[in-house]
Amino acid sequence: MGSREYVIARYEVGGRRFEILVNPSLALEFRERGKPSIKEVLVGEFIYKDARKGLKASPEEVKKTFGTDDILKVAEIIVRDGELQLTTEQRRKMLEMKRKLVVSFLSRNAIDPRTNTPIPPQRIESAMEEARVGIDLYKSAEEQAMAVVKALSRVLPIKLAKALIRVNVPPAYAGRVYQQARSLGELKRADWKSDGSLLLEIEIPAGMQSEVIDKINSITKGEATVNIIGVS
Repeated sequence: MGSREYVIARYEVGGRRFEILVNPSLALEFRERGKPSIKEVLVGEFIYKDARKGLKASPEEVKKTFGTDDILKVAEIIVRDGELQLTTEQRRKMLEMKRKLVVSFLSRNAIDPRTNTPIPPQRIESAMEEARVGIDLYKSAEEQAMAVVKALSRVLPIKLAKALIRVNVPPAYAGRVYQQARSLGELKRADWKSDGSLLLEIEIPAGMQSEVIDKINSITKGEATVNIIGVS
């Protein structure tokens, strides 16, 4: 989707309509994550009552409705709570992008409960097609994960899970692994031994076990000992 493309974001309240022009992909990103800045999302800093006709809303109308006439603050409300006027092709592309994000999230955070092992993205994708799982364009992958898992469970053994790993790191690599630990997952335990070695326990998305173990082995040249001590 080109950076010059824009769509109307519309917000209606009390019989009044307010519209702004936005980059559609950045608007969805802002809606989900609160970033990038609303200034980057906007295409022209104007509040309209009818963008297609170029009719601007008066500052008095805007202030009466939103409690402020600050364009950026009003735009945040419109993007967060309003509706994007997407073309059919834009909606199709963006739904496909969102579908891939959901698949990626589940492949990292879900497991097959029979074996406690990750499920390949291709298997999740085919199960979504088989179960005819619908994707919500306006919800983040995290927000709709539970609903998608519930729908998938009709055709695929699956559950969202975390894995707890224990890592014993030799002294030569302890400092570097400790620096990286928080980017790998949630650090639950860190014990420095008298010989300079390090014992860590890290909680990670269950589907990322292989990825995290490979990362640790890469840092330590395979000299760390990694054990999965629990999946829940």
